[in-house]
Amino acid sequence: MSVALSLPSAEGGLRRYLTEIRKYPLLGKDEEYMLAKRWREHEDPEAAHRLVTSHLRLSAKIALSYRGYGLPLGEVISEGNLGLMHAVKKFDPDKGFRLATYAIWWIRAAIQEYILRSWSLVKLGTSAVQKKLFFNLRRAKARISALSDGDLKPDQVKAIASRLGVNEEEVVNMDRRLASRDASLNSPLAADAEQEWLDVLEDEAAVDPEAAVAEAEERALRMDLLAQAMQTLNARERRIFTARRLQDPPALLEDLAKDFGVSRERVRQIEVRAFEKVQAFVTEGEKRKLREKRRRRAAEVLIARRTADAPVWATA
Repeated sequence: MSVALSLPSAEGGLRRYLTEIRKYPLLGKDEEYMLAKRWREHEDPEAAHRLVTSHLRLSAKIALSYRGYGLPLGEVISEGNLGLMHAVKKFDPDKGFRLATYAIWWIRAAIQEYILRSWSLVKLGTSAVQKKLFFNLRRAKARISALSDGDLKPDQVKAIASRLGVNEEEVVNMDRRLASRDASLNSPLAADAEQEWLDVLEDEAAVDPEAAVAEAEERALRMDLLAQAMQTLNARERRIFTARRLQDPPALLEDLAKDFGVSRERVRQIEVRAFEKVQAFVTEGEKRKLREKRRRRAAEVLIARRTADAPVWATA
């Protein structure tokens, strides 16, 4: 069902929209019944339009009751109107009740789903209990005057859990999630500030350039030593070592045993022997490189000392 509606916008203004929808007349019981029958039996778009527009005030009233969630009221009202359209589409006038009684549930459901989708990047309200807490926790806290910052006190948690018929742990978790709503990194630090939160966000990935260079050199050294160590293995050892230690996921012993025509235990022994060879070669190579580095460092220190002690004419 498609019904053209004038929806609230930043340009038109919410007040103007609320004034406009008051121009649509309310329907009497008999007129509403006849329009609903025309839509249900003949899908008359004019009947559907009149049913929807006559209940826009109801949708707006319900939407305004959700203004405390910090979302644009125009969008909340729009979602409520979508729920109203679904209600008109599903409404059966022969059940004996008015459209408003039926539409209330569709309007609330549409608005609540929108709020849950928009509230956080992390999905909220995935169960009936969580939805109940999300939309009733603030009211329950107000009733026991638990509106201060920080976690709820144990007696407050117990009172709210008892009132809402939920688990105490779920009350604590939802209260913390509601208190730590997502904030945009592009929002200003203050109302009159040009700087955004993104500008002062610390880069946790930043590293010391010298440490990064040293790490890269060490990684390159190990890769070079590994390549040299692989050359010390024979063809079968190299293949088994690569398949078992350097491949992700590693090959199964059963598969390698079939390929080489040996037992699983024999493949395991070859793997262990190849690993020990590679490990010994790499360890010795690292020790050798470390000794060379120390000798170079000692030579640099010695040259620096001699240069510092030499007369000016000797270093000219």
